[in-house]
Amino acid sequence: MPVCLLVSEDDSHKPIQLHHQQPVTLPQTKKKNKKYKKCSREQVELRADCSRGFITVKQLGVNPTSVDDVVVGKDNQVTIKPGQRLYLVNQQYPYRVKFTEDTSTPRSAADLTTPSKRPHQMIREKIKSPANPASTPHTDHHRMSDDSPPPKKTLPSESDKSGSAGHWSQGLKVSMQDPKMQVYKDDRVVVIKDKYPKARYHWLVLPWDSISSLKALRSEHVELLKHMQRVGDQMVQQCPDAHKLSFRLGYHAIPSMSHVHLHVISQDFDSPCLKNKKHWNSFTTDYFVESQDVIAMLEHDGKVTVKDGTSELLKLPLRCCFCHKEQPTIPKLKEHLKTHLPS
Repeated sequence: MPVCLLVSEDDSHKPIQLHHQQPVTLPQTKKKNKKYKKCSREQVELRADCSRGFITVKQLGVNPTSVDDVVVGKDNQVTIKPGQRLYLVNQQYPYRVKFTEDTSTPRSAADLTTPSKRPHQMIREKIKSPANPASTPHTDHHRMSDDSPPPKKTLPSESDKSGSAGHWSQGLKVSMQDPKMQVYKDDRVVVIKDKYPKARYHWLVLPWDSISSLKALRSEHVELLKHMQRVGDQMVQQCPDAHKLSFRLGYHAIPSMSHVHLHVISQDFDSPCLKNKKHWNSFTTDYFVESQDVIAMLEHDGKVTVKDGTSELLKLPLRCCFCHKEQPTIPKLKEHLKTHLPS
């Protein structure tokens, strides 16, 4: 049977051997170190399936563990295969999976209990505590929306399906192919209604090209994003309430759904699906990046950069997006918004 290795891409330590179906948690220390509070003492649980060639990753900590650009989510689990990258927390400390017959160099899971300094402690020592984002939202379509209700915990028997089209993180890819969901399409993009709209009008513009996230965008995508914005503007122009409502077009800085998607959303925020502070702040703070700003970054830098600590914006107080007056609760905020909106 092949041997599974977890390889640190930043050379924090030697490869760790994961034995077949034996759970291992990362990182491991005897007591929690407050200096590294962004990473839980037990951040993830890993379980290798050496016969089928993948690892099941379960997020235990509150801050986000990611596989490539998709956030796992607390108490959720996904699979990772060779070629994919595991980020221990906040898109930091990358690992890759390797299956091999060579067992001469890796450390086994049993080695992690030796008195000498463990590789997991070494990981912690590399953390410089940059304003790491806190727990990642679930702010976009279908969870089918990055901000829809969290997905049900995946049963162990289903864990090998998480990389398939049926897994919640792949929901957009499924919806964009469904004719019943489509409200517009051409040879480059498709528009669908957000299943959990956060306003009276809330559409998603998605490219047919497979682009996982903002981080995957490069300068060659500029024309595509400009076309997405034109299509979004077209949706606004055709909206029957365009004369009395304002709209914004933009992207969530750290979406949980795989596949780039442009939000076209009216600024009334009159929707029963807008239920909590994360929903609100994901659309009314710098967590929501304007379409034109994304295009400008690509044109100037050839990539899109997300600032450290962006997820902390989701914790900000509830403030009216019009007058910035703080409100105590979502119901109070929604009632207040009516004073700014046309009847």
